[in-house]
Amino acid sequence: MKLLSPTSLRATGVAALALAATAAQAHTGHGTSSLMEGLSHPFGLDHLLAMVAVGVWSVRALPPHQTWRGPATFLLALVAGAALGTMGASVPFLEHLIALSVVLFGAMLVFSGQRMPTPLGLGLVAAAAALHGLAHGAEAPASGFAGYALGFVATTAALHFGGVVAGLGIRQFLARKATWAMAGLGTLCSGGGIYLFSQL
Repeated sequence: MKLLSPTSLRATGVAALALAATAAQAHTGHGTSSLMEGLSHPFGLDHLLAMVAVGVWSVRALPPHQTWRGPATFLLALVAGAALGTMGASVPFLEHLIALSVVLFGAMLVFSGQRMPTPLGLGLVAAAAALHGLAHGAEAPASGFAGYALGFVATTAALHFGGVVAGLGIRQFLARKATWAMAGLGTLCSGGGIYLFSQL
């Protein structure tokens, strides 16, 4: 069996580290009243995995000129969900559903080589993003949430961008092994989601 080249191994390793960079829980023990807290919060494991996965999936599964639609859909649904969360909206077992959304994104990466209708894919992205938004909106303090929200959205967009760059790198440098690379990343992502679910 032919082994991956050193360049391929490095690219895969970097992507794996990006997906598994931290094991911090996303919605416990953090402040929500400053820009810096908002900038740092998306590096929690659930959000990090979801953001990078959406970026990579968008490159792989959407038409080249529509790659931006995945991250844009997530951001818009995230903000809408957060707005609803600040008004008291919620769903049962919200944290469990968020963890399962990470598992879903991993599965979407694994099967990204198979054609999925774009509206269905974006609908799944939007639904998961709304769950994340509900959780964050529910954390909103009586005042000082605007700076946190701004930082949170900025880092979310940056992580999406990182996922897109990773997806483009896989497409360019691992073109012949893209299916295997996506399967590996998707498995890591889903594994992270299962781990998060087991901690609830």
